[in-house]
Amino acid sequence: MIADARSDIHALFDGAPDTTEFRKLRKRIVRETRAAIDDFGMARAGDRWLVCLSGGKDSYTLLAALHELQWRGLLPVDLLACNLDQGQPGFPATVLPEFLSKRGVTHRIEYQDTYSVVVDKIPPGGTMCSLCSRLRRGNLYRIAREEGCSAVVLGHHRDDILETFFMNLFHGGRLATMPPKLLNEEGDLVVLRPLAYVSEADCARFANAMNYPIIPCDLCGSQEGLQRAQVKRLLDEWEARAPGRRQVMFRALMNVRPSHLADPKLFDFMSLWPAEGAEADLGDVPVLREH
Repeated sequence: MIADARSDIHALFDGAPDTTEFRKLRKRIVRETRAAIDDFGMARAGDRWLVCLSGGKDSYTLLAALHELQWRGLLPVDLLACNLDQGQPGFPATVLPEFLSKRGVTHRIEYQDTYSVVVDKIPPGGTMCSLCSRLRRGNLYRIAREEGCSAVVLGHHRDDILETFFMNLFHGGRLATMPPKLLNEEGDLVVLRPLAYVSEADCARFANAMNYPIIPCDLCGSQEGLQRAQVKRLLDEWEARAPGRRQVMFRALMNVRPSHLADPKLFDFMSLWPAEGAEADLGDVPVLREH
């Protein structure tokens, strides 16, 4: 059965499967998205958000969850969906405009040929993701300013955040990841990731169930041996051996103890000494007696 959901959920959910399993999935995604928005103070009443839509499963999930929250009066911001057509050969330029127009989603489609720049600058076999991302981000910042937006909203989910943490750990020599909320270097825009609590598996299940028109990234996604792909395989193996490990690791990112790390810029180890005259409390320490 197919539910006519227009009466009780946003139009982006029209055609949703009428199953208990899907309803639970939708509610979980919307609930976790709202929790991240609340926990990290993402929303200010009256702000305008530029919601970046690539055409992948994650950005479709983001778009639907945000519009559901807004439609229910739980997200008091204005939403503008935006797709940046980067000039990749074969990119189906009509798919997203038709999808958004049909569902009444306010949007802007921007064409900027960053593909030619990336191909020109990166030698064959090189990793294109970093340069492609920088060029894309610069254009999105520009569009956000032109549209009067205070936030650039991205579809990175929990697993993206974990993978970035391990990439920084293994290859960058630092403990860092993509935060759910970040102020840009110019200080005039915030970058938001409302799907920070949502798993990649849920995004995939949701987009597949909704039969959204997925547009694959053939520029960077087709390259073999990327560091991110290696980290993803490692996390997949850990998850397979111990289900739920990803969630445990993500909780660790929210439970940081600077005094139990080793960064003297983060914690004042130099001043860490016992107080003068302090005596240990041995009340609970067992006394060892010789027999």
